[in-house]
Amino acid sequence: MKYDYYIADVFTTQLFNGAQIAVFPKADGLTDTTMKLLARELNLSETVFVFHPEGSTDKRKMRIFSPKKEIDFAGHPIIATAYVLGLCGDIALTEKITHIVLEQNVGSIDVNITAVDGKPTFVQFARNVVSIIDRFAPTDEELASFLGIKQSELDHKKYSPRLVSCGFPYLIVPVWNYETVRQALFNSAAWSQSIAPQTAAQEILLFAPKTPFPDSDFNARLLGPHIGIHDDPPIGSAMPAFASYLCSFEHTRKGTHVFAVDRGDAKSRRSVINLEMDNKGHESVALRVGGAAVLFAQGTIELPGEITDKKC
Repeated sequence: MKYDYYIADVFTTQLFNGAQIAVFPKADGLTDTTMKLLARELNLSETVFVFHPEGSTDKRKMRIFSPKKEIDFAGHPIIATAYVLGLCGDIALTEKITHIVLEQNVGSIDVNITAVDGKPTFVQFARNVVSIIDRFAPTDEELASFLGIKQSELDHKKYSPRLVSCGFPYLIVPVWNYETVRQALFNSAAWSQSIAPQTAAQEILLFAPKTPFPDSDFNARLLGPHIGIHDDPPIGSAMPAFASYLCSFEHTRKGTHVFAVDRGDAKSRRSVINLEMDNKGHESVALRVGGAAVLFAQGTIELPGEITDKKC
Protein backbone atom coordinates (compact mmCIF):
# COMPACT_ATOMS: atom_id res chain seq x y z
CA MET A 1 0.00 0.00 0.00
CA LYS A 2 1.09 3.54 -0.78
CA TYR A 3 0.39 6.40 1.63
CA ASP A 4 0.85 10.06 0.78
CA TYR A 5 2.17 12.37 3.46
CA TYR A 6 2.84 16.08 3.80
CA ILE A 7 5.17 18.01 6.10
CA ALA A 8 3.96 21.47 7.09
CA ASP A 9 5.67 24.26 8.99
CA VAL A 10 3.00 25.40 11.44
CA PHE A 11 2.29 28.75 13.11
CA THR A 12 4.36 30.56 10.51
CA THR A 13 4.11 32.04 7.03
CA GLN A 14 7.76 31.34 6.21
CA LEU A 15 9.55 28.10 5.40
CA PHE A 16 12.10 26.82 7.91
CA ASN A 17 10.17 28.39 10.79
CA GLY A 18 7.45 27.19 13.13
CA ALA A 19 6.88 23.57 14.14
CA GLN A 20 7.32 20.74 11.63
CA ILE A 21 4.32 18.40 11.58
CA ALA A 22 3.80 15.42 9.26
CA VAL A 23 0.27 14.57 8.12
CA PHE A 24 -1.00 11.42 6.41
CA PRO A 25 -4.36 12.68 5.04
CA LYS A 26 -5.63 9.21 4.13
CA ALA A 27 -4.40 6.79 6.79
CA ASP A 28 -7.35 4.38 6.66
CA GLY A 29 -5.99 0.84 6.98
CA LEU A 30 -2.91 1.62 9.06
CA THR A 31 -2.38 -0.32 12.28
CA ASP A 32 -1.29 1.14 15.60
CA THR A 33 2.08 -0.54 15.19
CA THR A 34 2.62 0.93 11.74
CA MET A 35 1.68 4.43 12.86
CA LYS A 36 4.18 4.21 15.70
CA LEU A 37 6.87 3.01 13.29
CA LEU A 38 6.16 5.79 10.80
CA ALA A 39 6.22 8.47 13.50
CA ARG A 40 9.51 7.09 14.78
CA GLU A 41 10.97 6.99 11.26
CA LEU A 42 9.97 10.57 10.41
CA ASN A 43 11.21 11.67 13.86
CA LEU A 44 9.28 14.96 13.98
CA SER A 45 7.65 16.35 17.12
CA GLU A 46 4.28 15.00 15.93
CA THR A 47 2.96 12.92 13.05
CA VAL A 48 -0.78 12.90 12.33
CA PHE A 49 -2.81 10.08 10.78
CA VAL A 50 -6.23 11.04 9.43
CA PHE A 51 -9.17 8.63 9.19
CA HIS A 52 -12.47 9.18 7.39
CA PRO A 53 -15.73 8.35 9.23
CA GLU A 54 -18.17 6.68 6.87
CA GLY A 55 -20.71 9.04 5.32
CA SER A 56 -19.18 12.25 6.72
CA THR A 57 -17.86 15.07 4.53
CA ASP A 58 -16.79 17.56 7.22
CA LYS A 59 -15.55 15.30 10.01
CA ARG A 60 -12.19 13.54 10.32
CA LYS A 61 -10.61 11.41 13.02
CA MET A 62 -6.98 12.29 13.75
CA ARG A 63 -4.47 10.32 15.76
CA ILE A 64 -1.25 11.98 16.84
CA PHE A 65 2.04 10.23 17.51
CA SER A 66 5.38 11.52 18.71
CA PRO A 67 8.42 9.32 17.98
CA LYS A 68 7.83 7.70 21.39
CA LYS A 69 4.08 7.51 22.03
CA GLU A 70 0.54 8.46 21.04
CA ILE A 71 -0.63 11.92 22.17
CA ASP A 72 -4.24 12.57 23.15
CA PHE A 73 -4.25 16.30 22.35
CA ALA A 74 -1.93 18.81 20.72
CA GLY A 75 -2.59 22.18 19.11
CA HIS A 76 0.03 22.30 16.36
CA PRO A 77 -1.24 19.09 14.70
CA ILE A 78 -4.75 20.57 14.46
CA ILE A 79 -3.44 23.52 12.44
CA ALA A 80 -1.28 21.23 10.28
CA THR A 81 -4.06 18.71 9.67
CA ALA A 82 -6.68 21.25 8.64
CA TYR A 83 -4.16 23.03 6.42
CA VAL A 84 -3.09 19.81 4.67
CA LEU A 85 -6.66 18.55 4.23
CA GLY A 86 -7.57 21.80 2.51
CA LEU A 87 -4.38 21.92 0.48
CA CYS A 88 -4.64 18.40 -0.91
CA GLY A 89 -8.36 18.71 -1.67
CA ASP A 90 -9.59 16.22 0.92
CA ILE A 91 -11.73 19.08 2.27
CA ALA A 92 -13.22 21.33 -0.40
CA LEU A 93 -12.56 25.00 0.37
CA THR A 94 -15.34 26.55 -1.69
CA GLU A 95 -16.16 29.28 0.85
CA LYS A 96 -14.04 31.98 2.47
CA ILE A 97 -14.34 30.10 5.77
CA THR A 98 -14.96 26.34 5.90
CA HIS A 99 -15.97 24.65 9.15
CA ILE A 100 -14.84 21.09 9.90
CA VAL A 101 -14.70 18.84 12.96
CA LEU A 102 -11.50 17.03 13.92
CA GLU A 103 -11.84 14.23 16.44
CA GLN A 104 -8.92 13.66 18.79
CA ASN A 105 -8.73 11.21 21.67
CA VAL A 106 -9.94 13.98 24.01
CA GLY A 107 -13.05 14.65 21.91
CA SER A 108 -14.23 16.74 18.96
CA ILE A 109 -12.55 20.02 18.00
CA ASP A 110 -14.35 22.68 15.94
CA VAL A 111 -12.03 24.08 13.27
CA ASN A 112 -12.41 26.94 10.79
CA ILE A 113 -10.23 27.09 7.67
CA THR A 114 -9.87 30.47 5.98
CA ALA A 115 -9.11 30.22 2.27
CA VAL A 116 -8.18 32.48 -0.62
CA ASP A 117 -8.84 31.14 -4.13
CA GLY A 118 -9.51 27.70 -2.64
CA LYS A 119 -6.16 27.51 -0.80
CA PRO A 120 -5.87 27.51 3.01
CA THR A 121 -4.31 30.63 4.52
CA PHE A 122 -5.28 30.48 8.20
CA VAL A 123 -6.66 27.85 10.57
CA GLN A 124 -8.42 28.45 13.89
CA PHE A 125 -9.79 25.96 16.40
CA ALA A 126 -11.95 26.48 19.47
CA ARG A 127 -11.84 24.93 22.92
CA ASN A 128 -13.71 25.48 26.16
CA VAL A 129 -11.04 25.19 28.80
CA VAL A 130 -11.60 24.30 32.44
CA SER A 131 -8.52 24.75 34.57
CA ILE A 132 -7.19 24.06 38.03
CA ILE A 133 -4.93 26.84 39.30
CA ASP A 134 -2.65 26.61 42.33
CA ARG A 135 -0.79 29.64 43.65
CA PHE A 136 1.75 27.39 45.35
CA ALA A 137 5.11 27.67 43.59
CA PRO A 138 8.81 27.23 44.32
CA THR A 139 10.56 30.16 45.99
CA ASP A 140 12.17 32.88 43.90
CA GLU A 141 15.57 31.55 44.90
CA GLU A 142 14.66 28.07 43.67
CA LEU A 143 13.09 29.37 40.45
CA ALA A 144 16.11 31.48 39.60
CA SER A 145 18.44 28.60 40.38
CA PHE A 146 16.84 25.94 38.17
CA LEU A 147 16.04 28.43 35.38
CA GLY A 148 19.56 29.83 35.30
CA ILE A 149 18.39 33.44 35.72
CA LYS A 150 18.63 36.20 38.35
CA GLN A 151 15.92 36.58 40.99
CA SER A 152 15.53 40.22 39.93
CA GLU A 153 14.42 39.03 36.47
CA LEU A 154 11.28 37.39 37.89
CA ASP A 155 8.11 39.47 37.44
CA HIS A 156 5.96 39.87 40.57
CA LYS A 157 4.46 43.25 39.72
CA LYS A 158 1.85 42.26 37.14
CA TYR A 159 2.03 38.47 37.27
CA SER A 160 3.38 35.76 39.56
CA PRO A 161 4.39 32.08 39.24
CA ARG A 162 1.44 29.69 39.36
CA LEU A 163 0.66 26.04 38.69
CA VAL A 164 -2.01 25.61 36.02
CA SER A 165 -3.56 22.42 34.69
CA CYS A 166 -6.10 21.95 31.91
CA GLY A 167 -5.47 18.21 31.94
CA PHE A 168 -1.69 18.57 31.76
CA PRO A 169 0.03 20.66 34.45
CA TYR A 170 2.46 23.50 33.82
CA LEU A 171 4.45 25.72 36.14
CA ILE A 172 4.02 29.14 34.53
CA VAL A 173 6.72 31.66 35.39
CA PRO A 174 6.74 35.35 34.31
CA VAL A 175 9.92 37.34 33.74
CA TRP A 176 10.46 40.95 32.77
CA ASN A 177 11.99 40.70 29.33
CA TYR A 178 12.43 38.68 26.18
CA GLU A 179 16.19 38.28 26.63
CA THR A 180 15.66 36.42 29.91
CA VAL A 181 13.34 33.92 28.22
CA ARG A 182 15.83 33.29 25.45
CA GLN A 183 18.87 33.01 27.74
CA ALA A 184 17.35 30.82 30.47
CA LEU A 185 19.19 27.53 30.95
CA PHE A 186 17.46 24.72 32.83
CA ASN A 187 19.49 23.23 35.70
CA SER A 188 18.42 19.66 36.50
CA ALA A 189 20.43 19.47 39.74
CA ALA A 190 18.84 22.67 41.08
CA TRP A 191 15.41 21.42 40.03
CA SER A 192 15.80 18.14 41.89
CA GLN A 193 16.91 19.98 45.05
CA SER A 194 13.91 22.34 44.99
CA ILE A 195 10.29 21.68 45.94
CA ALA A 196 9.33 21.70 42.24
CA PRO A 197 9.47 17.88 41.77
CA GLN A 198 6.83 17.59 44.51
CA THR A 199 4.34 19.37 42.26
CA ALA A 200 2.56 17.66 39.39
CA ALA A 201 4.17 19.94 36.80
CA GLN A 202 7.15 18.61 34.89
CA GLU A 203 7.21 21.42 32.32
CA ILE A 204 7.79 25.13 32.88
CA LEU A 205 6.26 27.77 30.63
CA LEU A 206 8.57 30.76 30.93
CA PHE A 207 7.18 33.94 29.39
CA ALA A 208 7.75 37.67 29.05
CA PRO A 209 5.11 40.32 28.22
CA LYS A 210 7.57 41.99 25.88
CA THR A 211 8.91 40.91 22.50
CA PRO A 212 10.92 42.69 19.79
CA PHE A 213 8.54 41.49 17.08
CA PRO A 214 5.55 43.66 16.07
CA ASP A 215 3.27 40.69 15.39
CA SER A 216 3.26 39.28 18.95
CA ASP A 217 2.54 40.38 22.51
CA PHE A 218 4.29 37.67 24.55
CA ASN A 219 7.34 35.47 24.08
CA ALA A 220 7.23 32.04 25.69
CA ARG A 221 9.38 28.96 26.00
CA LEU A 222 9.05 25.49 27.52
CA LEU A 223 11.74 24.10 29.80
CA GLY A 224 11.89 21.12 32.13
CA PRO A 225 13.61 17.93 33.24
CA HIS A 226 12.48 16.03 30.14
CA ILE A 227 13.34 18.79 27.65
CA GLY A 228 16.87 19.22 26.29
CA ILE A 229 18.56 22.28 27.77
CA HIS A 230 19.03 23.83 24.32
CA ASP A 231 15.66 22.68 22.94
CA ASP A 232 12.82 25.10 22.20
CA PRO A 233 9.83 22.77 21.72
CA PRO A 234 6.39 23.79 20.39
CA ILE A 235 4.25 25.61 22.95
CA GLY A 236 0.81 25.23 21.33
CA SER A 237 -0.40 22.60 23.79
CA ALA A 238 0.41 24.95 26.69
CA MET A 239 -1.79 27.77 25.38
CA PRO A 240 -5.01 26.63 27.14
CA ALA A 241 -3.10 26.71 30.44
CA PHE A 242 -1.54 30.07 29.54
CA ALA A 243 -4.93 31.63 28.74
CA SER A 244 -6.35 30.31 32.01
CA TYR A 245 -3.32 31.70 33.82
CA LEU A 246 -3.85 35.19 32.39
CA CYS A 247 -7.54 35.09 33.33
CA SER A 248 -6.70 34.12 36.92
CA PHE A 249 -5.41 37.64 37.66
CA GLU A 250 -7.90 40.24 38.85
CA HIS A 251 -6.43 42.95 36.62
CA THR A 252 -7.35 40.93 33.49
CA ARG A 253 -10.66 42.50 32.55
CA LYS A 254 -13.74 40.44 31.74
CA GLY A 255 -14.58 39.99 28.08
CA THR A 256 -12.72 39.02 24.93
CA HIS A 257 -8.97 39.46 24.56
CA VAL A 258 -7.06 39.11 21.29
CA PHE A 259 -3.28 38.66 21.40
CA ALA A 260 -0.37 36.68 19.98
CA VAL A 261 2.36 34.58 21.58
CA ASP A 262 5.62 33.84 19.82
CA ARG A 263 8.22 31.14 20.38
CA GLY A 264 11.83 31.21 19.27
CA ASP A 265 13.71 34.13 17.76
CA ALA A 266 14.93 35.44 14.42
CA LYS A 267 17.75 32.87 14.36
CA SER A 268 15.60 29.84 15.16
CA ARG A 269 12.27 28.32 14.15
CA ARG A 270 10.05 31.19 15.25
CA SER A 271 6.32 30.52 15.68
CA VAL A 272 3.44 32.97 16.12
CA ILE A 273 0.26 31.71 17.79
CA ASN A 274 -2.84 33.91 17.53
CA LEU A 275 -5.21 33.66 20.48
CA GLU A 276 -8.69 34.90 21.33
CA MET A 277 -9.93 34.24 24.86
CA ASP A 278 -13.20 35.06 26.59
CA ASN A 279 -12.57 35.83 30.26
CA LYS A 280 -15.76 34.90 32.08
CA GLY A 281 -14.40 35.45 35.56
CA HIS A 282 -14.33 31.79 36.57
CA GLU A 283 -12.47 28.56 35.83
CA SER A 284 -13.98 28.13 32.35
CA VAL A 285 -12.32 30.02 29.49
CA ALA A 286 -13.50 30.02 25.88
CA LEU A 287 -10.35 29.88 23.78
CA ARG A 288 -9.72 30.16 20.05
CA VAL A 289 -6.26 29.32 18.75
CA GLY A 290 -5.19 30.20 15.23
CA GLY A 291 -2.23 30.32 12.94
CA ALA A 292 -0.88 29.99 9.43
CA ALA A 293 1.06 27.11 7.89
CA VAL A 294 3.20 26.50 4.83
CA LEU A 295 3.97 23.30 2.96
CA PHE A 296 7.55 22.15 3.37
CA ALA A 297 7.51 18.74 1.66
CA GLN A 298 5.29 15.96 0.38
CA GLY A 299 5.95 12.38 -0.54
CA THR A 300 4.73 8.80 -0.66
CA ILE A 301 5.63 5.86 1.52
CA GLU A 302 5.08 2.34 0.20
CA LEU A 303 4.52 -0.26 2.91
CA PRO A 304 4.64 -4.05 2.62
CA GLY A 305 1.25 -5.71 2.99
CA GLU A 306 2.06 -7.61 6.17
CA ILE A 307 2.33 -4.35 8.12
CA THR A 308 -1.02 -2.95 7.01
CA ASP A 309 -3.25 -6.01 7.16
CA LYS A 310 -4.88 -5.14 10.52
CA LYS A 311 -7.04 -2.02 10.56
CA CYS A 312 -7.17 0.45 13.45
